[in-house]
Amino acid sequence: MARMTTEKVQAPIDSVEALKERIASMREAQKKFATYTQEQVDKIFFHAAMAANKQRIPLAKMACEETGMGVVEDKVIKNHYAAEYMYNSYKNVKTCGVIEQDTSYGIKKIAEPMGIVGAVIPTTNPTSTAIFKTLICLKTRNAIIISPHPRAKKCTIEAARIVLEAAVKAGAPEGIIEWIEEPTIELSNELMKSVDVILATGGPGMVKAAYSSGKPAIGVGPGNTPVIMDESCDVKTAVYSVIHSKTFDNGMICASEQSVTALAGIYDQVKQEFIDRGCHILNNEELDKVRKIILNEAGAVNARIVGQKASVIAKLAGIDVPENTKILIGEVDSVDVSEPFAHEKLSPVLALYKAKDWKDALNKAEQLIADGGYGHTSSLYINPAETEKITEHSERMKTCRILINTPSSHGGIGDLYNFKLAPSLTLGCGSYGGNSVSENVNVKHLINIKTVAERRENMLWFRTPQKVYFKKGCLPVALDELKTVYGKKKAFIVTDTFLFSNNYTKPITDKLDEMGITHACFYEVAPDPTLQTARKGLEQLKAFGPDVIIALGGGSAMDAGKIMWLMYEHPECEFEDLAMDFMDIRKRVYTFPKMGEKAMFVAIPTSSGTGSEVTPFAIITDSDTGTKWPIADYELLPNMAIIDTDFMMNQPKGLTSASGIDALTHALEAYASIMATDYTDGLALSAVKNIFGYLPAAYEKGAADPVAREKMANASTMAGMAFANAFLGVCHSMAHKLGAYHHLPHGVANALLIEHVMRYNADPAPVKMGTFSQYPYPHALERYCEIARFIGICGKDDNETFELFLKAIAELKEKVGIKKNIKDYGIEEAAFLETLDEMVENAFNDQCTGANPRYPLMSEMREMYLMAYYGEVPQAEKAEPETDTE
Repeated sequence: MARMTTEKVQAPIDSVEALKERIASMREAQKKFATYTQEQVDKIFFHAAMAANKQRIPLAKMACEETGMGVVEDKVIKNHYAAEYMYNSYKNVKTCGVIEQDTSYGIKKIAEPMGIVGAVIPTTNPTSTAIFKTLICLKTRNAIIISPHPRAKKCTIEAARIVLEAAVKAGAPEGIIEWIEEPTIELSNELMKSVDVILATGGPGMVKAAYSSGKPAIGVGPGNTPVIMDESCDVKTAVYSVIHSKTFDNGMICASEQSVTALAGIYDQVKQEFIDRGCHILNNEELDKVRKIILNEAGAVNARIVGQKASVIAKLAGIDVPENTKILIGEVDSVDVSEPFAHEKLSPVLALYKAKDWKDALNKAEQLIADGGYGHTSSLYINPAETEKITEHSERMKTCRILINTPSSHGGIGDLYNFKLAPSLTLGCGSYGGNSVSENVNVKHLINIKTVAERRENMLWFRTPQKVYFKKGCLPVALDELKTVYGKKKAFIVTDTFLFSNNYTKPITDKLDEMGITHACFYEVAPDPTLQTARKGLEQLKAFGPDVIIALGGGSAMDAGKIMWLMYEHPECEFEDLAMDFMDIRKRVYTFPKMGEKAMFVAIPTSSGTGSEVTPFAIITDSDTGTKWPIADYELLPNMAIIDTDFMMNQPKGLTSASGIDALTHALEAYASIMATDYTDGLALSAVKNIFGYLPAAYEKGAADPVAREKMANASTMAGMAFANAFLGVCHSMAHKLGAYHHLPHGVANALLIEHVMRYNADPAPVKMGTFSQYPYPHALERYCEIARFIGICGKDDNETFELFLKAIAELKEKVGIKKNIKDYGIEEAAFLETLDEMVENAFNDQCTGANPRYPLMSEMREMYLMAYYGEVPQAEKAEPETDTE
């Protein structure tokens, strides 16, 4: 049969070759359609929906006449729904061009059509599903070719023709909707291979074929909707809702109820309500007769009962019921797959179960879903106040639609008895039912979304303690605020034995006594503080119950104090969680707890190097396991830092040297970091200038040069502020492990590595660079030269300036007693090499590594360790490994 469109007469698709030719012409039509604007598409969508809606009654009649199934009046509603509800829901949805844009975040989403949609239409809903699928394809600028069910081809094709003619008249390309007049398995298979996406609604075999076609498929699974009626439900409403749904189009919507499980307390009332409203409860003899006709020999629903009236089905079974009987109800016990009533029946035949209690009802519903309804729909009638039961039901049911107090046929397709459930005649079952979607299929499933993501630099930050006081002799004035501003009453001091024994705590305790603040002191902190020591101090801390903690000392006292503060505030925390590495401190997996609820934290340094008084970092070692826990989060920032040089005047030379070079490394790494900013750069530059200008004098003269001491104190704190916000790099990563494995002071470990790391970072073409949006390309060489020129070191170009800078660093280290290589510190070669690979891997995994301007390979870190040990990489290490040719 030839068919006429608005412009030309086309031959029917009666062969694979004809199908291929038609699809080729459809591609041209769709290519043109893909250029249409949203305004053009919406006009076509409107006129197509209007045309389908106007023909809802003739199409309903055709469907019933051709298929012999269903109810004309109900099919009218289906057709009306497919046209009106689809249009109403999607008329304002953007499906063309830019559908979403956020210029602040640099994100733009663009909708593109998928191409040609192959649509398989079921015999149960032959016209409404055709209307639904053609409309959503027009809305999304897709072409659609329909393969109707052989028993419903005329009415399905007529529905498609009505939509096509209206669409073309409104401006759509000719041939944007096509169909196969005489569907065969061969043509259906070819269709599935030739289209771009398959939209399959129908039996399990057809859906499986769609998924096996090799093309993207949106298919749906069978339903076997179980209903539970809880004792708290409104029985009359519940029963009539089921009748209303189950008799709608003679039960052919896949979401319709297949069983009702009533709790024992209301079972008799439910049963009587069904009887009173025209349903027939089958006696034992009738039950057996109906059982025999529900399924066919293959175990699927018998096509002879699908969509038939209850009285017709009764006659097929050889029993008599009144002509106006609404539903045939079988009282059954088994929910096993061997029970025919436990299956999907697509007809006004219903199973009725009695549950002894709520748990039994849930168990029955779960098994019924497993018998053939995974992923589809489940239903519950209950008092809405029973929220715990509703929650338990939703958790137990493996279905993608869970309907509460709703006729499931109408509720499942969406937008009739609920809001925000997308209206659709294709209901996805998710992975439960072997489907690719778990939603009601709609326009969003038929568009490709292209995301245009522009490069953006994330918001940065600069975080410091709330108050930082500095100047020689500032301690008493700063501490005064504990009373006058904060109203503190109990102070707990954390320090080490040396400082306590030599009365470094006295200026603090004298001021606390003057203010009437009671105090206690824990003074057992040792270098590389341990978790066990912190726990010992914590017991004293908890017993005292302070509202302010004062850490006095170098990095060890600060670290121990911060950890004790953390355990005091949050004893529930696990160090393994707290120490979780992060790429971006704002996006870390573990959310650090809020600090300062019990006590504020005051940091008073006695050395000029760590900068810990203004940083969010702490390191603690578990002496039982040997594990070092590096803890980093801005919640660990002290609330107040007091940098009073009076506490630093008598630092020994070794501490002055090591801490001074540590501060220098902080500044150098912060300035070269991929996270460096204008806010951190100034601090880093000033710190380097102070260190080059005053470290030798502080080292040689000590307390005799108070200016040098104060400048070094300022340098340490400024460098601390810089790296607290820009972070560090691989020099610190490697120094952490070198110090841990071979017991070198941290500052010395940094000093032995810094020039090797700088030369490594300065490579203009590294194998890899660090990852951070604000870091555009490797430029560590330029950054190092900026520092050099700031302190007065200038060569004829960057390369010469850089070499002069490295030389100046080496000379500075020599002036303050730093040896040249690791081996010079008495570390045996065998011991060093034995730990080398483990140090490399642990250094690579260190939190500091990520901010380095050159992202390291472990082999490169290994080479730097060797250079730092020997002065250069030994020839044996440089040689290529021998190849085993056997």
